[in-house]
Amino acid sequence: MTNKHNKITEAPSLYDHLEQMETLEIVSNINNEDKKVADAVALVLPKIAQVVDETAKRFENGGRLFYIGAGTSGRLGILDASEIPPTFGMPHDRVIGLIAGGDRAIRKAVEFAEDDTQQAWKDLKEYDINDNDVLVGIAASGTTPYVLGGIEDAKAHGILTVGITNNPGSPLALQSDIPIEVNVGPEFLTGSTRMKSGTSQKMVLNMISTGVMIRIGRVKGNKMVNMQLSNTKLVDRGTRYLMEELGLDYEAAEKALKQYGSVKLAIDALK
Repeated sequence: MTNKHNKITEAPSLYDHLEQMETLEIVSNINNEDKKVADAVALVLPKIAQVVDETAKRFENGGRLFYIGAGTSGRLGILDASEIPPTFGMPHDRVIGLIAGGDRAIRKAVEFAEDDTQQAWKDLKEYDINDNDVLVGIAASGTTPYVLGGIEDAKAHGILTVGITNNPGSPLALQSDIPIEVNVGPEFLTGSTRMKSGTSQKMVLNMISTGVMIRIGRVKGNKMVNMQLSNTKLVDRGTRYLMEELGLDYEAAEKALKQYGSVKLAIDALK
Protein backbone atom coordinates (compact mmCIF):
# COMPACT_ATOMS: atom_id res chain seq x y z
CA MET A 1 0.00 0.00 0.00
CA THR A 2 1.41 3.39 -0.92
CA ASN A 3 1.38 5.78 1.95
CA LYS A 4 1.45 9.50 1.30
CA HIS A 5 0.32 10.79 4.67
CA ASN A 6 2.67 12.92 6.75
CA LYS A 7 4.67 10.62 9.05
CA ILE A 8 5.03 12.73 12.16
CA THR A 9 6.68 9.80 13.93
CA GLU A 10 9.57 10.02 11.45
CA ALA A 11 9.93 13.81 11.58
CA PRO A 12 13.29 15.18 12.77
CA SER A 13 13.67 15.74 16.49
CA LEU A 14 13.29 19.28 17.77
CA TYR A 15 16.74 18.75 19.31
CA ASP A 16 20.10 18.09 17.68
CA HIS A 17 23.65 17.19 18.69
CA LEU A 18 22.29 14.96 21.43
CA GLU A 19 25.71 13.42 21.98
CA GLN A 20 27.08 16.85 22.94
CA MET A 21 24.49 17.49 25.66
CA GLU A 22 25.23 17.21 29.37
CA THR A 23 23.40 14.29 30.97
CA LEU A 24 21.02 16.54 32.93
CA GLU A 25 20.21 18.38 29.70
CA ILE A 26 19.40 15.07 27.96
CA VAL A 27 16.98 13.89 30.63
CA SER A 28 15.47 17.38 31.05
CA ASN A 29 14.74 17.61 27.35
CA ILE A 30 13.21 14.12 27.30
CA ASN A 31 11.06 15.17 30.26
CA ASN A 32 9.99 18.33 28.42
CA GLU A 33 8.83 16.21 25.50
CA ASP A 34 7.08 13.74 27.78
CA LYS A 35 5.02 16.61 29.24
CA LYS A 36 3.31 16.93 25.85
CA VAL A 37 1.94 13.39 25.88
CA ALA A 38 -0.98 13.78 28.29
CA ASP A 39 -2.20 16.86 26.42
CA ALA A 40 -2.14 14.93 23.14
CA VAL A 41 -4.11 12.08 24.70
CA ALA A 42 -6.65 14.55 26.10
CA LEU A 43 -7.63 15.52 22.56
CA VAL A 44 -8.84 11.99 21.77
CA LEU A 45 -10.72 11.23 25.00
CA PRO A 46 -14.15 11.09 23.28
CA LYS A 47 -12.84 8.32 20.98
CA ILE A 48 -11.38 6.43 23.92
CA ALA A 49 -14.68 6.70 25.79
CA GLN A 50 -16.49 5.35 22.72
CA VAL A 51 -14.18 2.31 22.68
CA VAL A 52 -14.78 1.71 26.40
CA ASP A 53 -18.56 1.77 25.98
CA GLU A 54 -18.59 -0.42 22.88
CA THR A 55 -16.23 -2.93 24.48
CA ALA A 56 -18.13 -3.03 27.79
CA LYS A 57 -21.36 -3.71 25.91
CA ARG A 58 -19.76 -6.70 24.19
CA PHE A 59 -18.09 -7.92 27.39
CA GLU A 60 -21.45 -8.18 29.10
CA ASN A 61 -22.45 -10.57 26.30
CA GLY A 62 -19.30 -12.68 26.72
CA GLY A 63 -17.17 -10.76 24.23
CA ARG A 64 -13.43 -10.23 24.45
CA LEU A 65 -10.85 -7.54 23.81
CA PHE A 66 -7.89 -8.28 21.53
CA TYR A 67 -4.74 -6.20 21.02
CA ILE A 68 -2.41 -6.69 18.06
CA GLY A 69 0.87 -4.92 17.39
CA ALA A 70 4.54 -5.30 16.51
CA GLY A 71 7.60 -4.32 18.53
CA THR A 72 6.92 -1.80 21.29
CA SER A 73 3.24 -1.54 20.36
CA GLY A 74 2.78 -5.30 20.56
CA ARG A 75 4.58 -5.51 23.89
CA LEU A 76 2.41 -2.75 25.35
CA GLY A 77 -0.73 -4.63 24.33
CA ILE A 78 0.56 -7.79 25.97
CA LEU A 79 1.50 -5.84 29.10
CA ASP A 80 -1.98 -4.36 29.43
CA ALA A 81 -3.68 -7.69 28.81
CA SER A 82 -1.47 -9.53 31.29
CA GLU A 83 -2.38 -7.14 34.10
CA ILE A 84 -6.16 -7.59 33.84
CA PRO A 85 -6.44 -10.96 35.68
CA PRO A 86 -4.42 -9.94 38.78
CA THR A 87 -5.93 -6.46 38.98
CA PHE A 88 -9.57 -7.27 38.25
CA GLY A 89 -9.84 -11.03 38.76
CA MET A 90 -10.85 -11.64 35.15
CA PRO A 91 -10.01 -14.86 33.30
CA HIS A 92 -6.89 -14.72 31.15
CA ASP A 93 -8.92 -15.27 27.98
CA ARG A 94 -10.98 -12.07 28.11
CA VAL A 95 -8.26 -9.53 27.24
CA ILE A 96 -5.66 -10.99 24.88
CA GLY A 97 -2.50 -9.38 23.53
CA LEU A 98 -0.81 -10.70 20.38
CA ILE A 99 2.54 -9.61 18.93
CA ALA A 100 4.00 -10.09 15.47
CA GLY A 101 6.48 -12.95 15.69
CA GLY A 102 4.72 -14.65 18.59
CA ASP A 103 5.67 -14.79 22.25
CA ARG A 104 9.41 -15.03 21.52
CA ALA A 105 9.15 -11.49 20.08
CA ILE A 106 8.26 -10.16 23.53
CA ARG A 107 11.92 -10.31 24.53
CA LYS A 108 13.76 -10.40 21.20
CA ALA A 109 12.86 -8.77 17.90
CA VAL A 110 11.81 -11.27 15.22
CA GLU A 111 13.06 -10.05 11.86
CA PHE A 112 10.39 -9.13 9.28
CA ALA A 113 7.57 -10.60 11.41
CA GLU A 114 5.66 -7.33 11.20
CA ASP A 115 5.73 -7.38 7.39
CA ASP A 116 3.33 -10.33 7.03
CA THR A 117 -0.18 -9.06 6.28
CA GLN A 118 -1.75 -12.51 6.73
CA GLN A 119 -0.28 -13.59 10.05
CA ALA A 120 -2.40 -11.47 12.41
CA TRP A 121 -5.63 -13.05 11.20
CA LYS A 122 -4.09 -16.51 11.51
CA ASP A 123 -3.12 -15.65 15.09
CA LEU A 124 -6.60 -14.32 15.87
CA LYS A 125 -8.37 -17.32 14.38
CA GLU A 126 -6.61 -19.53 16.93
CA TYR A 127 -8.78 -17.78 19.52
CA ASP A 128 -11.96 -18.11 17.42
CA ILE A 129 -12.36 -14.34 17.27
CA ASN A 130 -15.91 -13.36 16.30
CA ASP A 131 -18.24 -10.41 15.89
CA ASN A 132 -18.90 -10.21 19.63
CA ASP A 133 -15.24 -9.25 20.18
CA VAL A 134 -13.29 -6.00 19.74
CA LEU A 135 -9.93 -5.78 17.97
CA VAL A 136 -7.50 -2.97 18.79
CA GLY A 137 -4.60 -2.52 16.39
CA ILE A 138 -1.65 -0.59 17.83
CA ALA A 139 0.97 0.96 15.54
CA ALA A 140 2.76 4.26 16.08
CA SER A 141 3.42 4.61 12.36
CA GLY A 142 -0.06 3.46 11.40
CA THR A 143 1.48 1.47 8.57
CA THR A 144 2.54 -1.85 10.14
CA PRO A 145 1.46 -4.62 7.70
CA TYR A 146 0.79 -7.17 10.48
CA VAL A 147 -1.64 -4.76 12.13
CA LEU A 148 -3.24 -3.47 8.92
CA GLY A 149 -3.86 -7.01 7.68
CA GLY A 150 -5.46 -8.02 10.96
CA ILE A 151 -7.72 -4.96 11.01
CA GLU A 152 -8.78 -5.49 7.39
CA ASP A 153 -9.63 -9.16 7.94
CA ALA A 154 -11.46 -8.44 11.18
CA LYS A 155 -13.61 -5.78 9.54
CA ALA A 156 -14.48 -8.21 6.77
CA HIS A 157 -15.83 -10.56 9.46
CA GLY A 158 -17.96 -7.90 11.14
CA ILE A 159 -15.67 -7.32 14.12
CA LEU A 160 -15.43 -3.83 15.63
CA THR A 161 -11.95 -2.47 14.95
CA VAL A 162 -9.99 0.24 16.76
CA GLY A 163 -6.71 1.76 15.60
CA ILE A 164 -4.29 3.43 18.02
CA THR A 165 -1.69 5.40 16.06
CA ASN A 166 0.54 8.43 16.42
CA ASN A 167 0.25 9.46 12.77
CA PRO A 168 -3.06 11.18 12.02
CA GLY A 169 -4.42 10.21 8.61
CA SER A 170 -2.40 6.99 8.52
CA PRO A 171 -3.71 3.81 6.86
CA LEU A 172 -4.50 2.34 10.29
CA ALA A 173 -6.62 5.36 11.19
CA LEU A 174 -8.43 5.24 7.86
CA GLN A 175 -9.12 1.48 8.04
CA SER A 176 -10.34 1.33 11.65
CA ASP A 177 -13.95 1.77 12.73
CA ILE A 178 -12.78 3.92 15.63
CA PRO A 179 -9.44 5.65 15.03
CA ILE A 180 -7.53 6.97 18.04
CA GLU A 181 -4.91 9.31 16.58
CA VAL A 182 -2.55 10.65 19.24
CA ASN A 183 -0.25 13.28 17.75
CA VAL A 184 2.61 13.56 20.23
CA GLY A 185 4.91 15.25 17.70
CA PRO A 186 8.46 14.25 16.76
CA GLU A 187 10.37 12.04 19.16
CA PHE A 188 13.34 13.37 21.16
CA LEU A 189 15.41 10.72 19.40
CA THR A 190 14.23 10.90 15.80
CA GLY A 191 11.94 7.99 14.94
CA SER A 192 12.26 6.25 18.33
CA THR A 193 8.59 5.55 18.89
CA ARG A 194 9.32 3.57 22.08
CA MET A 195 9.44 7.01 23.69
CA LYS A 196 6.52 9.49 23.48
CA SER A 197 4.47 7.38 21.10
CA GLY A 198 4.82 4.32 23.32
CA THR A 199 3.99 6.36 26.42
CA SER A 200 0.82 7.64 24.80
CA GLN A 201 -0.20 4.11 23.76
CA LYS A 202 0.30 2.89 27.34
CA MET A 203 -1.93 5.69 28.61
CA VAL A 204 -4.68 4.93 26.09
CA LEU A 205 -4.60 1.19 26.83
CA ASN A 206 -4.79 1.90 30.58
CA MET A 207 -7.89 4.01 29.97
CA ILE A 208 -9.58 1.44 27.74
CA SER A 209 -9.06 -1.59 29.96
CA THR A 210 -9.64 0.18 33.28
CA GLY A 211 -12.71 1.93 31.90
CA VAL A 212 -14.15 -1.36 30.67
CA MET A 213 -13.53 -3.07 34.00
CA ILE A 214 -15.28 -0.23 35.85
CA ARG A 215 -18.23 -0.30 33.45
CA ILE A 216 -18.75 -4.05 33.86
CA GLY A 217 -18.70 -3.88 37.66
CA ARG A 218 -15.22 -5.13 38.55
CA VAL A 219 -14.56 -2.09 40.77
CA LYS A 220 -16.41 -0.88 43.88
CA GLY A 221 -15.99 2.73 44.97
CA ASN A 222 -12.34 3.22 44.07
CA LYS A 223 -11.14 -0.23 45.12
CA MET A 224 -9.86 -3.28 43.22
CA VAL A 225 -12.35 -5.56 44.96
CA ASN A 226 -11.80 -8.44 42.51
CA MET A 227 -7.99 -8.46 42.55
CA GLN A 228 -6.24 -11.81 42.85
CA LEU A 229 -4.75 -12.42 46.31
CA SER A 230 -1.49 -13.66 44.85
CA ASN A 231 1.00 -12.24 47.36
CA THR A 232 1.26 -10.92 50.90
CA LYS A 233 1.02 -7.29 49.80
CA LEU A 234 -2.31 -7.90 48.05
CA VAL A 235 -3.71 -9.89 50.97
CA ASP A 236 -2.82 -6.96 53.23
CA ARG A 237 -4.41 -4.48 50.80
CA GLY A 238 -7.58 -6.57 50.62
CA THR A 239 -7.70 -6.86 54.39
CA ARG A 240 -7.51 -3.10 54.76
CA TYR A 241 -10.25 -2.65 52.17
CA LEU A 242 -12.50 -4.88 54.29
CA MET A 243 -11.58 -3.04 57.48
CA GLU A 244 -12.66 0.21 55.85
CA GLU A 245 -15.79 -1.19 54.22
CA LEU A 246 -17.08 -3.42 57.03
CA GLY A 247 -15.66 -1.80 60.16
CA LEU A 248 -13.73 -4.93 61.17
CA ASP A 249 -10.41 -5.11 62.97
CA TYR A 250 -7.42 -6.40 61.03
CA GLU A 251 -7.59 -9.99 62.26
CA ALA A 252 -11.32 -10.36 61.52
CA ALA A 253 -10.96 -8.71 58.11
CA GLU A 254 -8.07 -10.98 57.14
CA LYS A 255 -10.01 -14.05 58.25
CA ALA A 256 -13.04 -12.99 56.19
CA LEU A 257 -10.89 -12.29 53.16
CA LYS A 258 -9.30 -15.72 53.28
CA GLN A 259 -12.65 -17.39 53.91
CA TYR A 260 -14.43 -15.82 50.94
CA GLY A 261 -11.45 -15.51 48.59
CA SER A 262 -11.98 -11.94 47.40
CA VAL A 263 -12.87 -8.52 48.74
CA LYS A 264 -16.08 -8.43 46.73
CA LEU A 265 -17.31 -11.84 47.87
CA ALA A 266 -16.58 -10.95 51.48
CA ILE A 267 -18.45 -7.65 51.19
CA ASP A 268 -21.40 -9.32 49.47
CA ALA A 269 -21.58 -11.96 52.21
CA LEU A 270 -21.09 -9.76 55.26
CA LYS A 271 -22.55 -6.36 54.47
